[in-house]
Amino acid sequence: MASLNLRLNSSISSKIDTSTIFKLKNGRFNACNVFASLNLDTKTYPSTKVKLGVSKSEEIMAAEAKYLVGTYARAPVVIERGKGCKLFDVEGKEYLDMTSGIAVNALGHCDPEYVNAIKEQADTVIHTSNVYYTQPQVDLAKRLVECSFGDRVFFSNSGTEANEAAIKFSRKFQRHLHPNEEDPPAEFVTFTNSFHGRTMGALALTSKENYRSPFQPVMPGATFLEYGNIEAATEVIKRGKTAAVFVEPIQGEGGIYSATQEFLQSLRSACDDAGALLVFDEVQCGLGRTGYLWAHESYGVFPDIMTLAKPLAGGLPIGAVLVTERVASAIAPGDHGSTFAGSPGICKPALVVLEKIMKPEFLASVSKKGKYLKELLLQKLEGNKHVKEVRGLGLIVGIELDVPASPLVDACRKSGLLVLTAGKGNVVRLVPPLVISEQELKFAVDILSECMPVLDIEEPK
Repeated sequence: MASLNLRLNSSISSKIDTSTIFKLKNGRFNACNVFASLNLDTKTYPSTKVKLGVSKSEEIMAAEAKYLVGTYARAPVVIERGKGCKLFDVEGKEYLDMTSGIAVNALGHCDPEYVNAIKEQADTVIHTSNVYYTQPQVDLAKRLVECSFGDRVFFSNSGTEANEAAIKFSRKFQRHLHPNEEDPPAEFVTFTNSFHGRTMGALALTSKENYRSPFQPVMPGATFLEYGNIEAATEVIKRGKTAAVFVEPIQGEGGIYSATQEFLQSLRSACDDAGALLVFDEVQCGLGRTGYLWAHESYGVFPDIMTLAKPLAGGLPIGAVLVTERVASAIAPGDHGSTFAGSPGICKPALVVLEKIMKPEFLASVSKKGKYLKELLLQKLEGNKHVKEVRGLGLIVGIELDVPASPLVDACRKSGLLVLTAGKGNVVRLVPPLVISEQELKFAVDILSECMPVLDIEEPK
């Protein structure tokens, strides 16, 4: 009896005439050699050889432990691909992504227009350095100026770099403003629960002691005040002493705490009286996350400098510092710079992200979904003894617990939902892609609710 052979390649016909496969002869079917090609309308992903008894995820995690510096306490998931608001691990398990790469993937994963912009620019030129002019960098800067308080833009590669630039610009501004003074104002005011980055200057303005203490001494001259304390801020911000005040309108890493309009207005007034600059760090809360293009717009208070990063290039590394003309006039060629920042390979897709998010109907949808998310959480979690507060604005929401949040985060992950912690580890942080649907939000809240009993399990003593 002849064997049945199938050869699979990329040129197929989905129709196979079985009359050519089996021939009736003397009342019996005889199998003939068949050569069929199948054209599968699915995306294929490279496979990795895995040792017997070891999953692909385990092998990759073991390699990470061997070759990478151990700076991250990673969740035991190896992500392979994403689409929309879903992520898939190397074993094919599906997760609803309520982290969006820590508030980065605002358009979700693999948005077609965003992907096309990357491909088109990659086919042209990706990097030139800032020795030369490029059109995408100018286009992105122009659009940022048009839709904000700012008059000029400086590009960096991350949020911490944006804050480092803002620190330098603030001190240079004060030196420019006081050219005849040997020691112009050089100190900074920042707040409890703040997070401005992990490089040495930004770290000095970050309140968590455990972030700073291993690297002391960090940059001197930072004073920490209670977030929201108007009286303390008014007393400490002084002429001849304070160069700038750094504040997040909504604190992300610190636990999803929102400022009040009165607090931000008091900082604006105190800075004006003292000749200090007001710097809004909108690295996490800016660019549509709150339902406003910029978080400070909901307060009607405007800064001298604003730092951006996370969602601006949809997952590619970028940071931006927006400044008024008054601040920009103090900065001269050579005062600051970056080899990679503002490259055309980043700026073209970033412009796609900005153009989509800044549309009024897009921002209105974020606001609507944010209210829906909080309503669902309040309904589902009402009466739970561990839930102290649900807070936030738009699609940056925190659930404060009276116990550590990590068991809940782990349980959600096992059930196909990815969420983050914040604050002192007792806040569940929800920062999904801004394109998430209400159906997906309901699915997320249902899983959270179903996993809440894990918080009742006492830790073994």
